[in-house]
Amino acid sequence: MSPSVIQTGDLWIVRHGETEWSRSGRHTSRTDLPLTQAGEQAATALADRLAATRFDLILTSPMQRARRTAELAGFGDAEVDKDLMEWDYGEYEGLTTPQIREYAPGWTVWSQASPGGESAAEVAVRLDRVVARTRAVEGRVLAFGHGHASRALAARWLGLDVAEGRLLRLDPATISVLGWEHESPAVARWNA
Repeated sequence: MSPSVIQTGDLWIVRHGETEWSRSGRHTSRTDLPLTQAGEQAATALADRLAATRFDLILTSPMQRARRTAELAGFGDAEVDKDLMEWDYGEYEGLTTPQIREYAPGWTVWSQASPGGESAAEVAVRLDRVVARTRAVEGRVLAFGHGHASRALAARWLGLDVAEGRLLRLDPATISVLGWEHESPAVARWNA
């Protein structure tokens, strides 16, 4: 085990339920959208799946879609952590990837910063704070967050570059678990 990696508990990640923009593929970061009816139903279904597990720290992004997912899943007392916010898409907020590529051919959030938004390096800094905070807890941590940021968080947990999050699919209202394989950070469950 690397001296900089301290093995503690697991980090459980829940992506928020569906919103109108997530359903249509529009990039959503700072626009504070509610869940759709389907998103609320899926978030409510998470309660049964999480009920048998004890968590030592419960966190949520401040955005209403994440907070509402936490509430419906039975964790209305989750602590707000701004570092769990979605990647800031800047001027690309509300656009789909094909719309963005009309202006920036080949664009991906993983490789090119959005004008007025966050770069991968900036996202890494705040997600590294989440990793450090969760590894300081001797037990399970539950975090309610977003698509791109949660995928990037998994990459950082594994000691990888933020861009490696592109290899992980993450659907709305799913549970993922980051933990350990012997002394190495590992993905225990993904997109379940």
